Amino acid sequence: MAGIKQISVFLANKRGRIADVTSLLAENNIDIRALSIADTESYGALRMITDDNEKAVRVLKEANFVTKINTVLAIEVPNAPGSLAKVLSAFEDDGISVEYIYAFVGRQGVNARVIIRVNDNEKGLATLNRIGVTLVSEEDVDIK
Repeated sequence: MAGIKQISVFLANKRGRIADVTSLLAENNIDIRALSIADTESYGALRMITDDNEKAVRVLKEANFVTKINTVLAIEVPNAPGSLAKVLSAFEDDGISVEYIYAFVGRQGVNARVIIRVNDNEKGLATLNRIGVTLVSEEDVDIK
């Protein structure tokens, strides 16, 4: 697995823009499985993984939203202190830069699912394999 696809949507930092995106996806029966937003004073970057990224991008572009597809790493780590630190320390040791990260815990609460954007996915995958971290597929990025 070489990572999973994530959609980035660039939004003017105005009231209601996130609601516009989520409503549009809902109207088209697209489920958001993971989501993060970062903002500045003038714009925001909404990052998400859906149950149908291709359809989501098509629908968003048709509605004139600026989108981009990135490949990110999705992993599963124990929901325990130090689990994420182990991964990030290994990346540091291997000279891999983390651009951003977001995480969520499934209903069972046993493991955390973590989405990581690194500067070199192939090196990142090699590091994750070396330290025995479980990779997650797009289908498994879900809270169920």
